[in-house]
Amino acid sequence: MANILLIEDNDEMRENTSEILTLDGHQVETASNGKEGVIKVQLNKPDLIICDIMMPELDGYGVLQMINRDPNINHIPFIFLTAKADRSDIRKGMELGADDYLTKPFDDVELLAAVDTRLKKSSQIQAHNFQHPTEGFDQFIRQVKTMDELSKLDMNYKSKLFKKKDTIYAEGNMPHFLFYIEKGKIKTVKNNRQDKELITGLYKEGDFFGYVPLFESDTYNEEAVSMEDTVIRMIPKEDFYKLIYRNRDVTNTFIKLLSKEVKEKEERLLRIAYDSVRKKVSESLLMLKDRYGKENNEENFSFPISREDLAHLACTATETLIRTLTDFKDEGILEIKGSTITIINVEKLRVMKN
Repeated sequence: MANILLIEDNDEMRENTSEILTLDGHQVETASNGKEGVIKVQLNKPDLIICDIMMPELDGYGVLQMINRDPNINHIPFIFLTAKADRSDIRKGMELGADDYLTKPFDDVELLAAVDTRLKKSSQIQAHNFQHPTEGFDQFIRQVKTMDELSKLDMNYKSKLFKKKDTIYAEGNMPHFLFYIEKGKIKTVKNNRQDKELITGLYKEGDFFGYVPLFESDTYNEEAVSMEDTVIRMIPKEDFYKLIYRNRDVTNTFIKLLSKEVKEKEERLLRIAYDSVRKKVSESLLMLKDRYGKENNEENFSFPISREDLAHLACTATETLIRTLTDFKDEGILEIKGSTITIINVEKLRVMKN
């Protein structure tokens, strides 16, 4: 059963609702006002929030807005309780991201049905969490199609094969798709005025990419290129927007992906600006291992990559990179055969990185 937080200022309503949920087997914590409720959400991270709208100090709308600003808790399903049934109030709540709406007075059947529905849909979507390959994507789409407002969407998106070094999208183009990698590897690159390249991101099987310009409604500020033969599922932006605007779980998932990507890029920019060449090369090698190592069952991680690509990832000259790789080989950190680099001493790299 679930851990539920009930935020309700009316003592009788709070006690009765809590009793119904407890008898159904849930663990229930209560808060008598919005400010107390927000604090308890942040501390305890419940599985579901049930919140009254009309409350002193901080009303239900304010509670939901504060929760939406925090990526650690904005995925939690949220049900509004209210004595008002005005259509504009319901619309306002849904536009803020509420998952459901119960109008007082309600009976125990209505309450438990709403709770069960929200918990099931949340667990189904979080179970896949965009971390699995094609099967996970298909299952996620099937779950989305069960939602009434999305039932008419055509989700049978076709896959497309991109050969090694093919361009998926170019800098300056307008975005028309969200991309999902069924098989293969993608890099995103940025070129300066001297046509020098910096690899800004690495993506593998099971990853979404190209969603930042969709959120910004802006052109691509980088280029996406396949690093090997790659199969990509392409979701039209119109359908992506429908998923984002009409389902809070989907929105929160992509917000988390976006937040993680921004954080990683900020940290990497700092390292590029201030780290030594040895640190930048070791960081890039570890980045490759962390990104693609799970695909390799060998004890030592091997990866074929051109010296130019690795130099662009480490943000250094190709000649400097080659000298550094030779030093690492002499120090027993790497083995090099042609374009394939094998990391044989991960700990030395991690020490060097730090």
